[in-house]
Amino acid sequence: MILANSLFTYGAFMSFAMPLRTGLIVAALLCALPLMSIARAEGRAVQLVALGDSLTAGYLLPQDKALPAVLEKLLKEKGRNVTILNAGVSGDTTADGLARLEWSLPDGVSGVIVALGANDMLRGLDPSVPRANLKAIFDRLKERKIPVFILGMRAPANYGENYAKDFDSLYADLAKANGAPLYPFMLEGVAGQAAYLLSDGLHPNAEGVEVIARKIMPQLDEFVGALR
Repeated sequence: MILANSLFTYGAFMSFAMPLRTGLIVAALLCALPLMSIARAEGRAVQLVALGDSLTAGYLLPQDKALPAVLEKLLKEKGRNVTILNAGVSGDTTADGLARLEWSLPDGVSGVIVALGANDMLRGLDPSVPRANLKAIFDRLKERKIPVFILGMRAPANYGENYAKDFDSLYADLAKANGAPLYPFMLEGVAGQAAYLLSDGLHPNAEGVEVIARKIMPQLDEFVGALR
């Protein structure tokens, strides 16, 4: 009889305890959901778009040797969860980049690497033209709250001192006005170095791209870190 009463009491307790335990588990899971959401958000990849010309597209190079792919590889080696879309089109001027800006940006893009202006310079366009187009690109990205990392370009000395001064300064001016990080000269360490250039003397070969990417990395890594 005592055993029967004990079993009855234990059964009654379990009938009460099981819903209570289940309720506590559900409550704990509900409390954990915000933390799980945060963890998923922190693990989400940073998606960058590299908007540029042939220097970005990887002229005559396999896609995995183009600058965006090499930058992505180096960032991943540093532990960054990042993808970089190659939106480089050979021959593009700043006007061309501006014209295709909207459809070059997928939904959810985290930031844009702007690398335009070389073809404006090669065509001898007045520096006011790329300045205005790049400003328009910055303005549109600012409206969408998309941060920008800019790769600058420099005019060769044979263009004349005045032209070089006006052209070279436009990148620093735009970066300062928009609070954007600037790598001053995209071809630093590669321009004029035959070992790092294709036979045309203008475009980097695979080794040249690697040099460019490694020089850009410290600033780009900081840029990506700020996006997270």
